[in-house]
Amino acid sequence: MASEKDSEVDESVAGISSGQLTLLDIIRALGEFLTSEEDRLRTKGVKFLSSVLARCPHERLNRQAIRVLTTFYCSKLEDLETIIPALDGLSYLVKFPNIQSTEVKDILNAIFANVKMRALVQSTRFSVFSIVDSLINSHRDTLKEMGSTFLAGYVNLAVGEKDPRNLMLAFAIARVVLVEFDTLAHIEDFFDITFCYFPITFRPPPDDPYGISADDLKQSLRLCLSATPAFGLLGIPVFLEKLTAGSPSTKRDTLNAMDICLPVYGSAVSQEFGKKIWSSLKLEIFQPTDPDTEHSALNTLQVLVRTMHADKSQDAIGEDSITDLARGMCSECMQALKEPEKAPARAAMKVICAFTRANGPLSSFAASQTAELLIRTFHDPDEVSNRASVVMLLTDLIEACRGDATHASISQSSHSILSPLTASKDSLLGLLIVSLKAPATCLPALHGLTALVRTPKLVADDELGYIVLEVSELLCKEPDEVEDVTTDTLVLLSAIAGIAPHHLSSQMLPILFSFLPDVTPSRDATAQRATYWRALSSLSALCVQPQLFETLVIRLIAKLDVLCAISPTRTIDQESTAAYAHAILTTLAKTLDVKVSSKDVDVPKYAEQLLPHIYRFYLTAALASSEVVAVAADPRLLQVGARIIRLVSQTLNVAQQEKLVAAVFAAYTQGDVKLITGGLLNSTTPFTPLRLNASPRQRNSFILFSSTIVSLRKEVRMPVDNLSTFLSEVVAWSDSPSSTVFQREAAAHVLASNVNKHVDDVSDFLSSQLERYSSSALKNTKIPAEARKNAINTWISVTRALLVRSHPSANAFIDHLFELLDDSTVDWDAARAIGLLASEDAVLTKRNDAVLKILHVQKYFNAVIPRLLEGAQGVSRSRRETAYLVALAYLINAVPKAVYVTQMPSLMPILLRGLDLVDPSIRSHIINTLSNNIDTTSADKDAVSMYASTLVLAMLKNCMYSEMPDPGVRAAALKYLALLPGTVRYDLLHPYKTRVLKELAKILDDPKRAVRKEAVIARYGMITLSAIHLFTMN
Repeated sequence: MASEKDSEVDESVAGISSGQLTLLDIIRALGEFLTSEEDRLRTKGVKFLSSVLARCPHERLNRQAIRVLTTFYCSKLEDLETIIPALDGLSYLVKFPNIQSTEVKDILNAIFANVKMRALVQSTRFSVFSIVDSLINSHRDTLKEMGSTFLAGYVNLAVGEKDPRNLMLAFAIARVVLVEFDTLAHIEDFFDITFCYFPITFRPPPDDPYGISADDLKQSLRLCLSATPAFGLLGIPVFLEKLTAGSPSTKRDTLNAMDICLPVYGSAVSQEFGKKIWSSLKLEIFQPTDPDTEHSALNTLQVLVRTMHADKSQDAIGEDSITDLARGMCSECMQALKEPEKAPARAAMKVICAFTRANGPLSSFAASQTAELLIRTFHDPDEVSNRASVVMLLTDLIEACRGDATHASISQSSHSILSPLTASKDSLLGLLIVSLKAPATCLPALHGLTALVRTPKLVADDELGYIVLEVSELLCKEPDEVEDVTTDTLVLLSAIAGIAPHHLSSQMLPILFSFLPDVTPSRDATAQRATYWRALSSLSALCVQPQLFETLVIRLIAKLDVLCAISPTRTIDQESTAAYAHAILTTLAKTLDVKVSSKDVDVPKYAEQLLPHIYRFYLTAALASSEVVAVAADPRLLQVGARIIRLVSQTLNVAQQEKLVAAVFAAYTQGDVKLITGGLLNSTTPFTPLRLNASPRQRNSFILFSSTIVSLRKEVRMPVDNLSTFLSEVVAWSDSPSSTVFQREAAAHVLASNVNKHVDDVSDFLSSQLERYSSSALKNTKIPAEARKNAINTWISVTRALLVRSHPSANAFIDHLFELLDDSTVDWDAARAIGLLASEDAVLTKRNDAVLKILHVQKYFNAVIPRLLEGAQGVSRSRRETAYLVALAYLINAVPKAVYVTQMPSLMPILLRGLDLVDPSIRSHIINTLSNNIDTTSADKDAVSMYASTLVLAMLKNCMYSEMPDPGVRAAALKYLALLPGTVRYDLLHPYKTRVLKELAKILDDPKRAVRKEAVIARYGMITLSAIHLFTMN
């Protein structure tokens, strides 16, 4: 029976489960093993029994069996040879529900009497802790009855434990015992077995299979240290000692532990040790060693102050309840604040801010006293030179008093507690307004006003209007008149816009709109153009709030009406007018982008209030004769208008999008422009942009159609009889000789969006592409090469639309691209296409409601990389191999590093060959890939070291002006050279040191400053190569 085979154990367990055997039957059968005088047989018998018990159903053991097993295992604890399997058996036995309190006491007494933890291995000690943990969870009352017997016994078990796996369990047990048991008589013992581990210095080994981190141990230990107030008198001196003599890391651990422990230890302990704690914390705050420790010390100080006043009743809360120690702390800080320009004043303000955030009686006292002192200092004639420092300190104080509040409206924050600065508000406001007038104090004053405005229930509505009035002067000044504080001014005004937009509407916006001229400034009027740019930038930042954005739309549409009017003569400066109109449209687009990202609910209404005007501007220009000036026909303006349409369309629901797309199709397929322009456009000229003979202006307007389509939801159906037929017509329109790159890109977006969202409705189109289009355009050697290259771009759009949704049809499209790699006419274009398929797409995004599957890039990479490696690994250097290499370079540049990092050893020799290709963009892609992966490939030193000589020579060649005219490639090569000394072994690089330094000296005369800068860095790295080697050796 005891053959140590799992099958024997399984048969025994099966017999018990079926009722044919009982556990006592197994004990009887094991009799000769359990009582043998031979140590090996006894151990084997007990081990077999424990294995059966581990798998035995709980309901099969009655109380009698539990009692027998308990007596048996306890007796085996006295036998040194059977103690390990006996403890394993007990760890299973204590989990049976029928175990009674008598057995629990017997088990623990036997363990306490016979188990010597220091003589046991980690796994056996873990079994002991597991037994205690199980009994605490299920028989806690019994353990409490044992009283000192259990507490003293457990302390003896836990003392001296060092293994982190056991400590995690020991800390959990200790916390429960300290919280729920009467440990007062043994508090020093528990103090010894817990505080001896503080602070935790454990570092897990590399590839730790148990996953226990230092933070896990620290968190468990902190829970123990904060388990009982009785630790207070014993623990605080330990913390103070660690703060005095510890490293920065130890100090932070100590401070974090104190944050948890002080509230538990209570007010009395905090007050008793408060002065000593303050002395230690003060040192870390006023003379900080690093920002993290300083921040931790401030948090601990805040906890200390809050704990010291925790026992004050609500009725007693007031300045009289503030402890003498807290008053003393404030006095010390006030003394430092009397010299606001010095470093101690900044530290003192941090302390005051910590008091303010503590939300107790000290909060209001510290804030009011500090505000009064700094206000007096500001108005002191002898302290005029220090006003900037005073304003910065006051700003910090206001921020602290604001707490976690945001710039919510005053009505929303009406329930909030009054700010501690309420009494000083008028003086503060006046002080900050005065500070706006002086250049030295203007910037900190803006920060202070922003914090003041964002403090709930502090600034009244009329005072907000006064602030807007005073601040508006800053936006009216020329940049050379005053230090540029535009950004900070806009932050302040934006905060006010969220609370009281009517003040900006009545005071600020009229000023900014006045800076927008009705007549376009000439090209030579640089100052006027800069003025309207600044005004538009300010309007974009301020007019996000619904009321202000509506005003912005109305005023800017009126400006565009004038600028985009058709001019029968060429008397206007078309380029300057287009630039002005482009700036206005960009302002609308940027503001809309912010609103859409913030999910503002007012955006959908602009499908009716803004989009008809946008369409009218562009369609009027499209219908105009080529003999007249139509500013809105400029493709650069069309791109911004398309962005506006797309942003608004993204926020519409299905019904609204269906209405919009119906109007757009009516205009572009039927020539009915009334719906899309809201009846604002009446023209006798037919609008037929999809005809092959349409005018260039009408064809360019197709980008507006495209921008409407790409943002539609999947549920919106196209208002056409057959979507496949429509997409085929779009392809034919795009492939016509008269199409420009601008027009083909718009058509590609329409194809990609529809194929991605309605793939089931375009199966005929996809079949046609694979069967007919591939042969008539993609692979047709009789048509011009340029037409085939355009067909490849169309193919990319369709393929990527399928690829991102992991559609099976994508594979067939990809196969056609691979076939083109053998075609010398378009092989490099097909290679680029294979790589670009993995790049991010501006159209197929979640924001445009595209269908995207997770890991589609990884799946594509894994599918094509074997084919590319196989095709590029030849040695003949044929054109076909080069095409595969080009595809590989573009693919790796397009995918995240994590996707291909495991392939780097195989990729290295192929990528190095690519550094000889003529195309600078390919070389740049390869060098960037090598730079991004130098840490990864140098992990085992083989991948880089093996090719050290090749890498050095290749990079030297690519950074020479005579060899590489592209400055971007030269700079990238120099950056890689600078990385090599820290990666490649000294003995491999040293032979090339002289040559590299000589060549880099020539590059110091490179015509591009960026290249010269990188050459200096790379040369310094090579010069210090020997020093790095010696430092590493030491």
